[in-house]
Amino acid sequence: MAERYVDYDKSFQRTVTGLGGNRPSLLLHACCGPCSCYPLTELVPHFRVSILYDNPNIFPADEFKRREKELEKLLVDLKRDKGWDIPLFVGSYDHDSHMEGLREYPDEKEGGRRCQLCYEKRLRAGFRFAKEHGFAYFTTTLTLSRFKPSQVINRIAGEIAKEYPEVTYLFSDFKKRGGIDKGKLIQREYGLYQQLYCGCEYSYEDGVKRAEKLGLDDLYHPI
Repeated sequence: MAERYVDYDKSFQRTVTGLGGNRPSLLLHACCGPCSCYPLTELVPHFRVSILYDNPNIFPADEFKRREKELEKLLVDLKRDKGWDIPLFVGSYDHDSHMEGLREYPDEKEGGRRCQLCYEKRLRAGFRFAKEHGFAYFTTTLTLSRFKPSQVINRIAGEIAKEYPEVTYLFSDFKKRGGIDKGKLIQREYGLYQQLYCGCEYSYEDGVKRAEKLGLDDLYHPI
């Protein structure tokens, strides 16, 4: 029996409307700068946002640092242009520890069991950080990607949230209402680069092949 579809974007809109002008603290788990562009436009008007860049799934380590630097660049530019002062917290890069359990599913397609375990680990780390640092809300940019199932991500987060009653999970589906296209416009405005693969070691070779097909000698290309 198929799981019931939930409109998580409507849930998001109900939540922010219900804030009544208050701006509680929110921790946003961010995958990278490009994925953060549109979610921040939706969140900053309603919350005091801080970002957690905690993605030990990314391979190799140089790519982890590269995406971190792109995110830092975006936040500096947003502070200059919009006055958004968004603190950034960076998690440790313990790739081998993160991959425990995931390597049991080497042949899974993107969005399958291996990816779901990866979502769960990163979301759990986000909830833990939010609790330890007193954030009222927590959410993630993961629901923006067209390759990542928002229904699954929100379901996993909703289950973890039961273990952290001190933190309210903000359900979302940032790909709705043209989120992907709006995000790309912001990427172009700030000269961000689009990475050619998810970030994990399993998608790395696909990224290399895409770069070769596009005639690029790098795994990033301008939007």
